[in-house]
Amino acid sequence: MTISADYIRTSLQAVYGESVTAADIRAWCAMNGSNYQTVTKKLDSYKTSRGKWNLTIQEVREQLEETVKAPAAIPAVEQNLVPEKDDTFVKFGNFNDIRKIIESRLFYPTFITGLSGNGKTFSVEQACAQLKRELIRVNITIETDEDDLIGGFRLVDGNTAWHNGPVIEALERGAVLLLDEIDLASNKILCLQSILEGKGVFLKKIGRWVKPAAGFNVIATANTKGKGSDDGRFIGTNVLNEAFLERFPVTFEQEYPSPKIEQRILEGISLDLGVEDRDFCKRLTDWADIIRKTFYDGGIEEIISTRRLVHIIRAYSIFQDKAKAIQVCVNRFDDETKQAFLELYDKVDADFQLPTEEVASEAPF
Repeated sequence: MTISADYIRTSLQAVYGESVTAADIRAWCAMNGSNYQTVTKKLDSYKTSRGKWNLTIQEVREQLEETVKAPAAIPAVEQNLVPEKDDTFVKFGNFNDIRKIIESRLFYPTFITGLSGNGKTFSVEQACAQLKRELIRVNITIETDEDDLIGGFRLVDGNTAWHNGPVIEALERGAVLLLDEIDLASNKILCLQSILEGKGVFLKKIGRWVKPAAGFNVIATANTKGKGSDDGRFIGTNVLNEAFLERFPVTFEQEYPSPKIEQRILEGISLDLGVEDRDFCKRLTDWADIIRKTFYDGGIEEIISTRRLVHIIRAYSIFQDKAKAIQVCVNRFDDETKQAFLELYDKVDADFQLPTEEVASEAPF
């Protein structure tokens, strides 16, 4: 005698409730003389994960279709998400390894850690640009939750409709998902556990299982290794769940580029901005290298990043004044550190003179 899926569901629900496991179904089959494979096949639309079924999913889906009167999901983005190539980019550090991982199109979650401003995010963007791979970047904060990542219901043209979050977009597009500054996250980031196992995710609000498309991968960047910031440099970073961190097979430690590479970076940017000055770029990288060595030896508590050197080059292109460019870009540090940095630069550039205060002349009204 052939039994329907509706009878099986109703009977199982009466005995075991809304959620059932493989063990529950095997016990039911034994009591009713049914074949386990046949029964589970008929319950396929109710399956939520391996060995688990929710017998109300179909009802929820039908209710949503009846009440929402809108598409089951509205894509968050429709445009091409391949990053643009930056002609000033110079590869260094872990770039080749990161590029190989992305090029492989294998699911291989990757964690990149390192001090701020050393090109972690930029290297991932440029690897995707070179390989013409779509990249979806999510900036993580302590407020980031499941709704921000996975998606939720939104009001669209007067109707309530499900709107995919960036994680679902990346899953369905087979894109690279970049979780930037992941060590700022709270435990709400644990909603990504199954995704980091390559299994996709069940959207419980709409009763839909989303499997990763070919090429999908997750890359996370952080200033710490997910263990918090002991020295207080990165306030707001959190200790991440150990089980969450274990789902990243590899961790790359990103260092600042060597002075030679860093000089090439600055020369390329200065040329692009129309203020090419190789001597100035050389002095800046020598200055930064001395500061970093002193920082690593514990002599100072601050550091000059590659990003800050780029800020100085951009400031120079605006103000056409090297001394002023350096000064305004180190003003972010406390007075003692700022003065120490300026005095140190004076030692690598004999022509350096701090700019005098500009007094605005009174214009007649």
